[in-house]
Amino acid sequence: MSTRKIRNGIRLGASYLVLVLLCIAAVYPVLWVVFGSLRPGKSLYSKTLIPEKFTLVHYAELFTSKTYLFGTWYLNTLKIAACSMVLGVLLVLLTSYALSRFRFRGRKTVLSGLLVLGMFPGFMSMIAIYLLLRELHLLDTHFALIIVYAAGAPLGGTFIAKGFLDTIPRSLDEAARIDGASNFTIFSRIILPLSKPMLTYIALTQFVGPWVDFIFARLVLRTKENWTLAVGMWDMVSSIQNSNFTLFAAGAVLIALPITLLFMFLQRLLVDGLTSGASKG
Repeated sequence: MSTRKIRNGIRLGASYLVLVLLCIAAVYPVLWVVFGSLRPGKSLYSKTLIPEKFTLVHYAELFTSKTYLFGTWYLNTLKIAACSMVLGVLLVLLTSYALSRFRFRGRKTVLSGLLVLGMFPGFMSMIAIYLLLRELHLLDTHFALIIVYAAGAPLGGTFIAKGFLDTIPRSLDEAARIDGASNFTIFSRIILPLSKPMLTYIALTQFVGPWVDFIFARLVLRTKENWTLAVGMWDMVSSIQNSNFTLFAAGAVLIALPITLLFMFLQRLLVDGLTSGASKG
């Protein structure tokens, strides 16, 4: 066996070893949380990964307990995430379509502004947003979260969406205009049907953000009935007196389940949307 083949074999073996270690590092905590949600008692610690006895009492307690309004929090989060997703996707598509298909004064300035603003973390503007919402009497409302999440969507998704729209041939637009189509007709009947992978990617990422956000939701929402899942789950383990970690694990499983299923079923469209959007600037 030649030295080159030996080196290639060592590299391949090392690559598989690294992948196995990364897989274990990613899967093991997930298994610990899942089995912890099925473990009796309140402590998440156990000498073994697989519990000796299995129970579903924690899942039932989430929806029957009067202390934790898990069902209400779930519906609140679903409403906020869905509305933010719809408005955010609409804003991203309109912004990226205008920047991709039209040439106007200030276009490069807008692109540069979006690039610069996207470099700053969102929590830097939290105090200003909080004061603005207080003046508008929108604190402790879901509408405040929806408009803030949706308004921030173009900062993160415009460049990816624009890159995808740049790959669609302009000849389709020109042929449609010859037939008398307006810009809205071109956008709705040509651009949107060809942008399904990108729409899927933007919609899912815009849905996941509000679904798991804690910092801003904790800042705006005050009453327990208006809390989202992240705020409510934090309340479960925020004090020593009510640190019910197995109940927290059960809630974490229910929160992660819909996102995991969406990623599994939409994986192909997500990869196509992300790679196509990264092909052009």
